[in-house]
Amino acid sequence: MIILGVVLLLLGLLLKVSILWTIGVIVLVIGAVLFLLGSVGRPVAGRRHYW
Repeated sequence: MIILGVVLLLLGLLLKVSILWTIGVIVLVIGAVLFLLGSVGRPVAGRRHYW
């Protein structure tokens, strides 16, 4: 999800499409939160690791 968020951010920036920028930020933040929860050992969606 983090990579998808970065790709959407870049596409939104290059193509000047604000909805891609917004969706990219949201996906990037959700991916970062899930990554942090998974790395501290907290189960995310029934898994010990999220990657």
